[in-house]
Amino acid sequence: MDALISAAGRALSAGDPLGALNRVALRDDAPALALRGIAMAQLGDFARARLLLQRAARAFGTREEMARARCIVAEAEIALASRVLAWPTKRLDSARATLESHGDLTNAAHARSLEARRLLLLGRLGQAEHALAQLEPSALPPALGAVHALIVAGIALRRLHTEAARAALKRAERSARLAGVPALMAEVESACLALDAPAARLVEHGRERPLLLPEVEALLASKSLVIDACRHAVRDGDDVVSLTTRPVLFALARLLGEAWPADVSRDALIARVFRTRFADESHRIRLRVELGRLRTALAPLAGVRATPRGYMLEPGAASEVVVLARPIEGKHGEVLALLSDGEPWSSSALAMALGVSQRSMQRALEFLADAGKVQPFGRGRARRWIAPSVPGFTTTLLLPGPLPGA
Repeated sequence: MDALISAAGRALSAGDPLGALNRVALRDDAPALALRGIAMAQLGDFARARLLLQRAARAFGTREEMARARCIVAEAEIALASRVLAWPTKRLDSARATLESHGDLTNAAHARSLEARRLLLLGRLGQAEHALAQLEPSALPPALGAVHALIVAGIALRRLHTEAARAALKRAERSARLAGVPALMAEVESACLALDAPAARLVEHGRERPLLLPEVEALLASKSLVIDACRHAVRDGDDVVSLTTRPVLFALARLLGEAWPADVSRDALIARVFRTRFADESHRIRLRVELGRLRTALAPLAGVRATPRGYMLEPGAASEVVVLARPIEGKHGEVLALLSDGEPWSSSALAMALGVSQRSMQRALEFLADAGKVQPFGRGRARRWIAPSVPGFTTTLLLPGPLPGA
């Protein structure tokens, strides 16, 4: 390897893509193409970076297996950064195995961390943990150590283990400083802000106040019956009743929870849940049917009692009832949560992460675009969606993943 290639590689490792390009921009040999591709990726030109890496992989030929595998790992990182979550993971697995067989354990660990980050974006927390378990953090270089700690923190945040997340972020901060990569330090700083920003609103006795993530964790571990409007579930400690697929029942539970310990009139329930101002006997019959279903669903946790005026919620073992609401109300908050990372997402990647059909995701994005909350750029298969993050709030509770405690 010549001196210019070595110097360009060191520049890229230090987060200096322009310095790397100054050394190899006019060269078309395989190592230079690979370094140019990585540099363009660091500058944000993912399309050009992908083409350069593909050219480099072809130029290396079949005999240089390790170099081709490194190009595949770099291409996978570009796919992750550009939120192409359907990128063929078997190619990454094959490249990782090749790198391990040739003794390049650092790049093999990098491939493993890419796999874990993709699983984290998809909300597959158990699989992400399994991927991380194959790595030994103490043996990683500082940059990879910071990435490993960031993934650990991301898993802990989604599971509302805030102390574990805080400890992981401190490790990430130390490793990022040792690595000296500005982009990595900025990523760690952004992750730290989630712990100190309001994550939800607590509604109880007709009043509301913002909650930080540690306060949300404490609330879910308390003896209160929590109507969780972030995950559309009702909780009492470790007992969780999910109403994600039953929006009418959850709307009734939330109204009853917000009014507790008072009752809610029948007319108010009909107007809010069925969205009509003109109630007739058919609406009252439907209300009784839906409340009967809610009573059955919540039987392990609470009861629903009829009063002369309407209905009220009766917690079982819980001492009180509270509502955990989103920091900002609105439709498709989970889409905005994914877009709040500032990265451009395709509609197919968003649909894959949230487990919905692509057509449903396209309708959601059109609704948000009409409301001015998201913005598209590009056309056809190259179209991507971005949204500015909401200042002062964290969207951790809206990200895909299993229910905390479930």
